[in-house]
Amino acid sequence: MSLRLSTVILPVDRWHQGGRAKWQRAEELGFHAAYTYDHLSWRSFRDGPWFGALPTLTAAATATERLRLGTLVTSPNFRHPVTLAKELISLDDVSGGRVTLGIGAGGNGFDATALGQEAWTPKERADRFAEFVALLDRLLTEGAVTQEGAFYSAVEARNVPGCAQSPRLPFAVAATGPRGLRLAARYGQAWVTTGDPKLYETGTPAQSDAALRAQAAKLDAACEETGRKPAELDRILLTGFTPDRSSMLDSVDAFVDFAGRQREAGFTEIVLHWPIPDSDFAADQSVFERIATEGLSQLD
Repeated sequence: MSLRLSTVILPVDRWHQGGRAKWQRAEELGFHAAYTYDHLSWRSFRDGPWFGALPTLTAAATATERLRLGTLVTSPNFRHPVTLAKELISLDDVSGGRVTLGIGAGGNGFDATALGQEAWTPKERADRFAEFVALLDRLLTEGAVTQEGAFYSAVEARNVPGCAQSPRLPFAVAATGPRGLRLAARYGQAWVTTGDPKLYETGTPAQSDAALRAQAAKLDAACEETGRKPAELDRILLTGFTPDRSSMLDSVDAFVDFAGRQREAGFTEIVLHWPIPDSDFAADQSVFERIATEGLSQLD
């Protein structure tokens, strides 16, 4: 099974002071895609520079030619399907059809209360996510949509001419629970996971690999339940949140070992964080670039 290598570039640099250069370098290195987080702020980066995802991706679209672009991930925390659909259609047009929407239910971080709302319960979050994805699917495939939902509504929302990609830009649905996996199976062109968060601090690589395989098996079951062939979905692993998150970038050999295990587990795309000094995503830039240019070839 073929494996693609992508990167995620956090929006922490001013565009003309290193931001543009990173996206262009990602294309030069041959990454399949470059994604960015879609948050208002995030964890340890909250008090530093942090730019908007969709404007950043629009700028990246004009600075690159071949690189796929996307979010990992967008959530309902501060988005509405009607306005998001309009922005995505515009971004897909500017990029010439190179956009993938990574989408998830969101969490209880800073975004959850930034608009003044109370943090949603897990059930409400799941309910909102299901309605959000379904309505967004309609908005990106139909010329005009009217729908009254429990959480999100649209009244004659028009999205002509639609996406550059047909029938719409692809969804990469982040999920590990039953309801989310069913959404991925029904609406997704890809599934995204970061692994099992319970293993982040004290787990072992072997335990993490087993957890990833178990998640993939649940996705297979969700596909069968919804009448979808499991092979129709790409499987994306966003790294940086597993027990071997640091060691896998120590050398090309370490990455090849990690990537080989994930390919055997059925993953079709691995996403590496672009190194950020003095952060959880610190890594040797030269090793990172060697991994980008040499890593996958050593799997064959």
